[in-house]
Amino acid sequence: MRNILIIGAGKSASSLIKYLLDKSEKEKLCITIGDISIEAAKKITTNHPKAKAIQLDVFEVNQRKKAVQKADIVISMLPARFHIEVAKDCIEFGKHLVTASYISPEMKALDADAKSNGLIFMNEIGLDPGIDHMSAMQVIDRIHKLGGKMLLFESFTGGLVAPESDTNLWNYKFTWNPRNVVLAGQGGAAEFIQEGKFKYIPYHRLFRRTEFLDVEGHGRFEAYANRNSLMYREIYGLKDILTLYRGTIRRVGFSRAWNMFVQLGMTDDSYKLQDSETMSYRDFVNLFLPYSPTDSVELKLRLSLKIEQDDLMWDKLVELDIFNPIKKIGIKNATPAEALQKILTDKWTLEPMDKDMIVMYHKFGYELNGVRKQIDSNMVIKGDDQTFTSMAKTVGLPVAIATLKILNGEINTPGVQLPIKKEVYEPILKELKDYGIIFKEHELPYIGYNPNNVIS
Repeated sequence: MRNILIIGAGKSASSLIKYLLDKSEKEKLCITIGDISIEAAKKITTNHPKAKAIQLDVFEVNQRKKAVQKADIVISMLPARFHIEVAKDCIEFGKHLVTASYISPEMKALDADAKSNGLIFMNEIGLDPGIDHMSAMQVIDRIHKLGGKMLLFESFTGGLVAPESDTNLWNYKFTWNPRNVVLAGQGGAAEFIQEGKFKYIPYHRLFRRTEFLDVEGHGRFEAYANRNSLMYREIYGLKDILTLYRGTIRRVGFSRAWNMFVQLGMTDDSYKLQDSETMSYRDFVNLFLPYSPTDSVELKLRLSLKIEQDDLMWDKLVELDIFNPIKKIGIKNATPAEALQKILTDKWTLEPMDKDMIVMYHKFGYELNGVRKQIDSNMVIKGDDQTFTSMAKTVGLPVAIATLKILNGEINTPGVQLPIKKEVYEPILKELKDYGIIFKEHELPYIGYNPNNVIS
């Protein structure tokens, strides 16, 4: 038997674990699922004979090292900041490692050690990052092989709620870590390049500089810029490209509404609130508004944001029940962002039979034999329910497929890496098609960057 250790039994692990368990008999696999909650680990094993649940606290050094030492390969589904300790254990005990997270500087620093030990540390092999890398490189490599020159690359991904489960004015529900949603865009200006000009969008303007996208059969969406698109010029081999822009997809209108929280300061995670545990939702809102002995919280908010009572933005705020004087934040020493997350989680959690939806959209502009051309490529996939979401499928399946291919020697280049090499992306994208993860391509006349699509 070959032992796979999966650390973390969160929302994105369901399809990952199901895939490996379905393959366990044929591939002679034993799957150990470790989580700080033994109940969560046991639940996700579904009493499968090839699965074993253990309690694993990543900060308990001996417990963690013992689990890693027993494995043939380790999958870390922990929050990104916790991967590094697991990675160091993998170096110590000679184990391959797979994660869906961005490569951190600390992880990158292990590259030489991984190579000298013949170890594969595959990172960024989920959805975004992951499927976005692989699907982009497949087309970019194809264009380069034909002798084409890349002029433009735009890439957008969004985790959304499917239309049939869309029951709120925000057209949104949490399909992955709510904290990441609340903190999206923070930590520096968005950086990208358009028509050869470097562009920067500071956080306080991010959600008012959005771009419209039309996806065939699914309507219109909007996208705001991701933090750093410029790094992908080197990663994708696009050093001389004129336009390179990556962003996050939302339903039209979401960004304008979210901007209200940004302008009020509710997404700030840099300081703690006094008495947050007993603070009501209404008191939380009032923290960010001027003092008035006569004006209501509602009136002060409308004046601060310059919105009328018949504005849809107002209806969106009311729908969240943020003026409730009874409901409590219930978190000790919460930051504003943590308090806002609590309020939103009350309203935006998927119901048991809700379906989520992933939308990914790429635009490739290139010149071939003196003619400018464009390829638009998109992938839209819906989840099954609250457990087997499209998010879990598109994050977990690439992780699982890569893990098995590393075990079987089909992926064998050592080092800390992301899935941009043909030996990695070709077989994984091919197998993902069996699970309905398919890109539709459309060849178009070259349109290039269209400033008419941008809200400013």
